[in-house]
Amino acid sequence: MRKKEEKNAIIEICPVRNVIARFGNKWALLVILILSENKVLRFNELGRLIPDVSSRVLSGTLRTLEADGLVERTVYPTVPPKVEYRLTETGASLVPFIVQLTEWAQKHIKSIIRHRKKFEAAEK
Repeated sequence: MRKKEEKNAIIEICPVRNVIARFGNKWALLVILILSENKVLRFNELGRLIPDVSSRVLSGTLRTLEADGLVERTVYPTVPPKVEYRLTETGASLVPFIVQLTEWAQKHIKSIIRHRKKFEAAEK
């Protein structure tokens, strides 16, 4: 088996890896939080709220979240097309865990940075 095939087989076997691999990137968590705060947003509104993400990456992130049932995409038959994004019930159920992780990160960031610097200094 090739390495990529082995990795995919492991992800399929392990539900935790499978799910986290899909929404565990930095943009997905941020999109989920922003949608939870704003309820419904259009693509450009999301892009303005996350100015350092490219349109291509944001589009891919939204597609992945939609494919996993965490985000719902509604297209309205207008010219130009109006597309809105909102969290599904499943996506909304993830928000408290992301908030807890965010709070944990804020509480421990100074210690983590201090340890990283210490580690980097020891590596030199």
